[in-house]
Amino acid sequence: MQGFIIDIKAVKDDDLIVSILSQNELITSYRFYGARHSNINIGYKIDFELEKTRSTIPRLKDVMQLGFPWILDRNKMYAWQRYLRLFYAHLKDLEELDEFYFNLLENLIKKIEKQNVLRAIIESYLELIEHEGRLHTDFECLICEIEIDTDLSLVRGFLPTHKSCIRGKVFNHLKIKELFHTKKTINLEDKEVENLFEILLLGL
Repeated sequence: MQGFIIDIKAVKDDDLIVSILSQNELITSYRFYGARHSNINIGYKIDFELEKTRSTIPRLKDVMQLGFPWILDRNKMYAWQRYLRLFYAHLKDLEELDEFYFNLLENLIKKIEKQNVLRAIIESYLELIEHEGRLHTDFECLICEIEIDTDLSLVRGFLPTHKSCIRGKVFNHLKIKELFHTKKTINLEDKEVENLFEILLLGL
């Protein structure tokens, strides 16, 4: 079985509760502490087995890390881990999952290899909110419910608002419309991409 580690919680005696996003479910497992265990961390893709125990949580065993080409790139790995941390809060109340989420991360690994990591993550996130029916391309302000035809601000979930309705980062409305339509960041400046990433980190 394969999956992405999206959450780790320490429990007694250095044991861990590990949450793994697999192809069809969010798995909560128990990892016993031991010197022979391979190192694991949020963002790692792993191959693993689950062992049933008396507890309601299966034991995580036979873990093997599945590396990707940029795993030792500190900047890319840091941004990747911050993005994946958001998946736990977003998906934790679900048991069965559409394989879309696993495939989204699989594809993102490949994009990060060739592309700026923040741009790749933003494009991935746009695919996610479109899949969930949350990509607001009508550009009606969240606050006043009037259509936006000037520069705008975005709040959590990339929801558009008039820049006068909320104090936030201001974006060119034509660039954001193009971004939402194409799901490509090619026409955005680096600073605009950084501002979008800050908004993304508020939560999926």
